[in-house]
Amino acid sequence: MVKSIIQSTTQTLYDQDYYLWLMTTINQLRTGQFLSVDLDNLLEELETMGRSHKRTIESLLIKLLEHLLKLKCWDNERERNQGYWKGEIRTFRRDIKKALKDSPSLKPYILEIFDQSYQDARKEASDRSQLSIDIFPLIPIGSLEQILDENWFPEYNHNHQAKPD
Repeated sequence: MVKSIIQSTTQTLYDQDYYLWLMTTINQLRTGQFLSVDLDNLLEELETMGRSHKRTIESLLIKLLEHLLKLKCWDNERERNQGYWKGEIRTFRRDIKKALKDSPSLKPYILEIFDQSYQDARKEASDRSQLSIDIFPLIPIGSLEQILDENWFPEYNHNHQAKPD
């Protein structure tokens, strides 16, 4: 009964003041008050954190690929924007590497999502450039290893005709 009263109070705390719930839970764990911990909400939060890390990696990869595609294929804006795009590419690479260093078990996940992320990046690049999606190669412009290599940039594709839709 005491456990259910404590659990009920803690669950209410979770709904009313998330930060206070978090600090209370941390304190309970540190002081060994395991029976007082709101286990259901703690487990939910931990699962949410895991999903959030995966979404972050995916978002960074799509942005990285989008900028690499713009650098390779967007003729009209290349000269003016290539410095900005390269800066963004370096930032996304760095952020992905940091995320993978913190969570090396996500390395297989990035391989799993690479092809779909590339296709999503093609769509983003097409939308942002207002160029036909056909301007952007259907097959990835580099391997995952190349894409993440801080010294690799795609060869400029100046042989195609960029036609706006």
